Amino acid sequence: MKIYELFSKRQKKLRGEVPDVYQYKTIPPELRVQVIHIWFDIWGEETLNASYDDNPHCNAYRIYNSIHHVLCREYGCFTLGPENNLVERVTNFLLKIEDTEKVIDVVELSFQYIDQVVRDKPYLFSPMHISPDEAIDELNDRFREHGVGYQYESGQIIKVDSQFIHSEAVKPALIMLSNPMYKNANEEFLSAHKHYRERNYKDCVDDCLKAFESCMKIICKKRRWKYGEKDGSQRLIKNVFDHGLIPPLMQSHFSGLRSTLESGVPTVRNNWTAHGQGPEEISVPEYIAAYILHLTASNILLLAKADEEMK
Repeated sequence: MKIYELFSKRQKKLRGEVPDVYQYKTIPPELRVQVIHIWFDIWGEETLNASYDDNPHCNAYRIYNSIHHVLCREYGCFTLGPENNLVERVTNFLLKIEDTEKVIDVVELSFQYIDQVVRDKPYLFSPMHISPDEAIDELNDRFREHGVGYQYESGQIIKVDSQFIHSEAVKPALIMLSNPMYKNANEEFLSAHKHYRERNYKDCVDDCLKAFESCMKIICKKRRWKYGEKDGSQRLIKNVFDHGLIPPLMQSHFSGLRSTLESGVPTVRNNWTAHGQGPEEISVPEYIAAYILHLTASNILLLAKADEEMK
């Protein structure tokens, strides 16, 4: 659905009241309500006016029932609220819960149903006012509008630090990795994003390296370049350069590329996470994890694009 540039929004922009830095601690109540509006556009608002017992075969109710069941099971509770209406139970939970991570749980889970179930069988939810793609686009636009640093990409909510880096590196890398050929690298890169969102920064860096190495192994296997399954990043980097993944005429232009790749993801990962913590616990700072996450996206995108162009 089109997002309207209302007078009040324009005035806020003129007064400099629009957030220009992302925050992650709170999900504004207006954003939560807008998420529910998106739900209603997908599977109908009329579900608010009846109980689940009245509509046991209603496909929208099945979605709400699934969301409710999954959350209750994972949170170790029997119900999300006292309401008799199942839809109100889920929507009120989203509106009232103070734990930001649980708010993201509800949003992510609901949009996974939109992205997969509704997309796969749209005729079960007819008439829809918007498509799954439009629903996801609006969600991401609403996140940006409220200065909340999350986006729904490739089936999960990921944390965004810079919209420019996200749009120019992370999102294209995720699109590239959605190719079934890159299945393992995709799973590892998404796992890195999940760890980053959950502030498990050591695990984030570790999975970044796995995704980076997997990407190179996949390219080597595709092109039948000999490599060892246990080869680390240094050998794999040398392998793809030796086979001319970067065209010879361009290697002078990328004179610093090898050092960037070799001293970027692998070295930071080795120094911070790979060799045991010793007597003192090692804490990877968030800014290091964010840098490695973005560097990994750029490296993966570069390698995959180079592979696409290579004859």
